[in-house]
Amino acid sequence: MRKRFKIKQLLVCIFALTAGKTVAQSDIEVMEQMGHLINDALFFSDQYITPATDAAVYQAASGWIASPKKRELWDVSISLRTNVFFTPQSDREFTINNSDFTFFQLEEGESATVPTALGNKHQVYLSGQLGDSEVRLETPQGINMQTVAYPYLQGAIALWGGTELIAKYSTKVKLKKSNYQVYGFGLQHNISQYFKKLEAKKLHLAAMVGYSNEEVSFNFLDIQTDYGTLGISEITGLVDTWQFQLSGSKEFGSFEVMGSFIVNTSGVEYEVGGEKGSIEEILPLQQVINTRLKEIYKTRVNYIGEAGISYKFNNFSIQSILAFGKFVNTNIAFGYSFQ
Repeated sequence: MRKRFKIKQLLVCIFALTAGKTVAQSDIEVMEQMGHLINDALFFSDQYITPATDAAVYQAASGWIASPKKRELWDVSISLRTNVFFTPQSDREFTINNSDFTFFQLEEGESATVPTALGNKHQVYLSGQLGDSEVRLETPQGINMQTVAYPYLQGAIALWGGTELIAKYSTKVKLKKSNYQVYGFGLQHNISQYFKKLEAKKLHLAAMVGYSNEEVSFNFLDIQTDYGTLGISEITGLVDTWQFQLSGSKEFGSFEVMGSFIVNTSGVEYEVGGEKGSIEEILPLQQVINTRLKEIYKTRVNYIGEAGISYKFNNFSIQSILAFGKFVNTNIAFGYSFQ
């Protein structure tokens, strides 16, 4: 209750300062209603985009180690990789109830099932009262894709003592109603070099620590009011991930079979964006909502298994990796090594 009261005071003060007038009782009521609208937007945004940011962690986790085998100093490799992520049914939808909201209510029924960012195109109408006018919106659609694929580049350079520097990068990839981008770097160190019997059997071990940043954005809420458009037509999840990975492999001629264990921790932040609405003339709404979105900051810890197989011919290689845990993600790579 105290938090809501502070939000109400803040909105009234902002309205008074920007509008340059004494705040009437009707203005106070509108600002209170606006506070309720913001609360509802926070609730919905959390439910809507969280499955997508959880999925982004898995997408960024795959394919860091192409091979745990020690390479010669200054060897350089580059690969074009494609992630294929399978969206689970349980993360494609969620249920909303009228009791979840303080501003909006469903136009039909007391509850409804709506898509997350990973879900289908189903929409329902919500409405609320802002001042003397009705505010009506359609819930946002999902990307409506059972599998999500995106390409990125990854390169590595062998340093001293069996250590490699790894980097990955993708431009902003346009998916259905969304955008995705990732970049990151890591250090990999060969362990089997200290055990000559392992190397003699063509068994390889390596450990890796890496950092990646993922940005995933989706079309969100396009709300029209008598006070102007609200300007929250896009929502973005920003994911910072630190990853530790232990990998082992066995060579069979031109083939190499690899298994890995991954643990990573991710910090997840959210922000709304898109073209600012006309309501910004009297209220910096994007700024207010983004300040409130800090309340739903999340930390995720994931334990992921990974299995892969690669085939090498001359300086080229083809690799397929399957990451599994809460989600399933496939990573396919075509690489070249400058030896």
